[in-house]
Amino acid sequence: MSTLIQPKIETQTVTAPHRMRLKAHLCITRFDHSIKNVFILPGIILPLSILREPFTPVLIKRLGIGFLSATLIACSNYVLNEVLDAPFDKKHPLKCNRPTALGLINIPAAYCQWLLIMIAGIVLACTISWQFSLAAAGLWIMGCLYNIPPIRTKDIPYLDVLTEAINNPLRMLLGWYMVTSTLVPPISLIVSYWMLGCYFMALKRFSEYREIGSPLMAGAYRKSFLRYTERSLLGSVLFYASVAMLMFGAFIMRYRMELILAVPFVALLMAMYFDLAFHPNSAVQHPEKLYRQPALMATTIITSTVFIALLYCNIPWIGRFFSPTLPQAHMVKISTR
Repeated sequence: MSTLIQPKIETQTVTAPHRMRLKAHLCITRFDHSIKNVFILPGIILPLSILREPFTPVLIKRLGIGFLSATLIACSNYVLNEVLDAPFDKKHPLKCNRPTALGLINIPAAYCQWLLIMIAGIVLACTISWQFSLAAAGLWIMGCLYNIPPIRTKDIPYLDVLTEAINNPLRMLLGWYMVTSTLVPPISLIVSYWMLGCYFMALKRFSEYREIGSPLMAGAYRKSFLRYTERSLLGSVLFYASVAMLMFGAFIMRYRMELILAVPFVALLMAMYFDLAFHPNSAVQHPEKLYRQPALMATTIITSTVFIALLYCNIPWIGRFFSPTLPQAHMVKISTR
């Protein structure tokens, strides 16, 4: 595969000490981005609460192996992304300082690094279950589709967001299959989680596009920007947010009515994230740095606490409050018109 990819790379290797090169190769795994594994947690919490799966030492071991496997798969994808994006990163005001763009990476060694890290992640995944292994393989394959020409979905407007954000439901599935291998998550929840990821990713694109300022410069850095505008990006953000909350509502009404009380907290969190996208050099462009936003982190913790509490607390009046007020026979007539 490297022979197909190699012609796209235009970086030149510079002379540097071995220690610096080793540090650069470790850097391109972007281990600090492991904070994104937080998106695995809902996949763990839901089966533990809704299915009442027991929390045992065996489960703790599975969780440890699962998180390590997910981290390795993500690191493998980051290595590939770093190598194939180097020519474009050179045209970005900040990413031009990445190791590959600076010529500190041995490209053949990086491809070996990419494959070896993936193999280690998949081997660990196979010790959990075939369902977990399938989700882990899906996460790696999506990284390939996102980065490798001629498909390279990151260059295609809207498809770039959709294919990058699908990592969200894949991470949820990883968490789910760490806990259980007998059932699958509700489709409404998977779609909601996917669209929520699209919402975050579209805002990241908007913030990047707005920060660069010039459409020509933005297009030179990322090809999909040639077809985007600030207006079209914000329109897509509204679409993703609407579908995410609609599907979340469908999940709530069908599985856990108490969670409707968490909707205002989720909406507040999304509003704060939206506002953050307009800040100069916003953390939205660098999600691994979002922990430096105290207000956002505090709201995230409160929202998560409310969400978890509502998964375990039964509130009977919620169901009665939202019970149908129209006669069922009347509803049947409406649906058949």
